[in-house]
Amino acid sequence: MAQGDESNFLPHESTVNTEKPALSFWQICNMSFGFFGIQFGWGLQMGNMSAIYEYLGASESELPLLWLAAPLTGLIVQPIVGYMSDNTWCWLGRRRPYFLFGAIFSSIALILMPRSGALWMAAGLLWVLDASVNISMEPFRAFVADLLPERQRTVGFAMQSVFIGAGAVIASKLPGWLKDCGVDSTTSDAHPIPQTVHVAFTAGAFVFFFAVLWTVISTREKPPSEAELAETKQKRSGMAEIYDAFRHMPSRMKHLAVVQFLTWMGLFCMWIFFTVAVARDILGATDAQSDLYKTGIYLANDCFATYNLVAFFTAIGFLWIGRFVSAKWIHVVSMFCGGLGLASLLFVRDPTILTWGCFTGVGIAWASILSMPYAMLAGSLPERRIGVYMGIFNLFIVIPQILVAIVLSRVLAQYDEVNRLHVVVFGGVCLLLAAIVTAFLPYSPEHE
Repeated sequence: MAQGDESNFLPHESTVNTEKPALSFWQICNMSFGFFGIQFGWGLQMGNMSAIYEYLGASESELPLLWLAAPLTGLIVQPIVGYMSDNTWCWLGRRRPYFLFGAIFSSIALILMPRSGALWMAAGLLWVLDASVNISMEPFRAFVADLLPERQRTVGFAMQSVFIGAGAVIASKLPGWLKDCGVDSTTSDAHPIPQTVHVAFTAGAFVFFFAVLWTVISTREKPPSEAELAETKQKRSGMAEIYDAFRHMPSRMKHLAVVQFLTWMGLFCMWIFFTVAVARDILGATDAQSDLYKTGIYLANDCFATYNLVAFFTAIGFLWIGRFVSAKWIHVVSMFCGGLGLASLLFVRDPTILTWGCFTGVGIAWASILSMPYAMLAGSLPERRIGVYMGIFNLFIVIPQILVAIVLSRVLAQYDEVNRLHVVVFGGVCLLLAAIVTAFLPYSPEHE
């Protein structure tokens, strides 16, 4: 796919794929809108789970292990859901049943999460939430490849990034907005989790469900042919199919797997520790019930909102930039911006520079992470295995998170001189390494 070709984004009839007609702007919006809800729920989780755990009495060395739900459920769920969605067809379609099923259970978990009365309950609900989010999210990547001709896939993934950014901005700001509107933000032994978090998570549940429902209702899937249905019936068992696909990964996917490994190692370090690092290590709060601690949490949520807002506008910019610059070099530059943004937290203490300086770089990287690796990958995958390969590709997102969680819990428990902020800075170094590895991705005119 020629990334510099304007036809990647504009549907010229003379070049339209006869099997997959080019979709209009609004059709691409409809098929991507579910990501607004998914990211709304995920954004609430990213910005508040560490604080919820600390409200319920967790120590800093316990946080990585408590966050293991996300990568472990992804490790198990995503390849299986990818395989199943490749081989599903019912009255609701191929991918849409998974969108809807995941949205229902995610919404239930979001409603219950801030009502947790004990650490074990919050941890258990996070497992349910993450498994359900994975069921909804994984088929969305394959959805783009299913419905769009190859020359429109970059714009499809970029449109997903736009909605991801919009959902995450609102989710990150919502607890602070509720506090400003007079919703109670205090805590007590009887009510350890603030009312602002209760209301935000309940709102997130409804947004998640109805955004996904909009995509399910507004976007139809192309029924498989008789030949495709017959081939599906003859396929080997799920685990054998996943193993065979893993063994025969395209070389381009192997290179991008290293990029993903480093990228998500860095992001996981940020998501686990940045919120509490601002409160504990930048502002100096020593008590999770103190006003200073809550101020740090709101400041961190502002930073998250900033990077998601920047990602929203950056993703829109990618729709234009992508006509002239390859996905590879967009990703290289973006990852350097994100890596420098996180690494600079070792020195930055001013809230304004922290929010609008450091996290502008993170936002540029985030917009690219959500779209460019998939744009570089999609053209190298066989059509009949797109779902399972997208699931396998996501293993290189979750495996580094598992390793980080296990290793960091030991490091933080044994070395007092290593704090939360040091872990976030290490995440920045990982993003810089990902940029370097991307720069060495071999040029391929079909996939650039």
